[in-house]
Amino acid sequence: MKLATLRDGSLDGKLMVVSRDLKQAVMATDIVSSLREAVEQWAAVFPALRERALALEQGRVGDSFAFKAGQVAAPLPRAPQWLDSSSFLSHGRRMVKAFKLSNASLEVKHPLMYQGASDSFLGAQENMVLPSEDHGIDIEAEVGVITDFVAMGTGSAEAAGKVLLLVLLDDVSLRRLLFGEMSLGFGMVQSKPTCVFSPVAVTPDELGDSWRDGRVYGRMKVALNGQEIGNLDCGEMHYSFGEIIAHACRTRSLAAGTILGSGTISNHDASAGVACLAEKRALETLEYGEARTEFLRFGDRVRIEMRNGGGASVFGAIDHSFVPLVP
Repeated sequence: MKLATLRDGSLDGKLMVVSRDLKQAVMATDIVSSLREAVEQWAAVFPALRERALALEQGRVGDSFAFKAGQVAAPLPRAPQWLDSSSFLSHGRRMVKAFKLSNASLEVKHPLMYQGASDSFLGAQENMVLPSEDHGIDIEAEVGVITDFVAMGTGSAEAAGKVLLLVLLDDVSLRRLLFGEMSLGFGMVQSKPTCVFSPVAVTPDELGDSWRDGRVYGRMKVALNGQEIGNLDCGEMHYSFGEIIAHACRTRSLAAGTILGSGTISNHDASAGVACLAEKRALETLEYGEARTEFLRFGDRVRIEMRNGGGASVFGAIDHSFVPLVP
């Protein structure tokens, strides 16, 4: 099942069911008004949503309409919590080696994690407004999960079963602010403005065998201004989403609707490309002794997408630009 949120000016938008080919949609507000409310009462509303999705596929709904990714908000325009991890070891190793960072992050035996802003996410085709190009605008293409309620102390095996939905996301970073904040040892705030999400969120069964062991085994394609910079295997996650969720709930419970990210997709084989410019700059530094790639400029366009074995888009494409803040 694929779900999306119609952008209507309200805080949470209106819930839609979307066809598997991403061509048709039907409103689901007679079942539950928003995806936020749906995840909070998932067991109660899931059967009706699943039946609506089946009816849409079979052409049994008379009020369907063309699905347009430009009209949707993030599947969850706001969430009780957004936690991002770093589960691709090749990314961390390259960053540490190229920029002579502390090895401490490579020595821990659990996912690295930070808590970001979750009060206002962007839809797949919404422009991101930022104050300055000088802050070092970068992308981070990731897979994310939306969870059910997770009790404190839940183990990784059980935690994997708490995944209700999966999404793609661009966890935007402002690199020239990020290193300064991290060096103070007290977290990241200004360097992490917000995230941009795929047009739809999908239930795990939509991925078939591509969802197993708490990982998504699919390829993430990342393009900048129409030029592909990455075609990456998402299955190389060192830590599974079960382990990521279990780490997050070690000392606290997680509310239904919590979003957790995989961290920047990265592969051991550098020929697969990159999902963020910082890693590209790291690879250049290791090869040439200096970074040659510039960070993003206003007007640059980023596209992030995953296609299945048959070539069909699974989540729809994130396709957004960056624009300046106008006083």
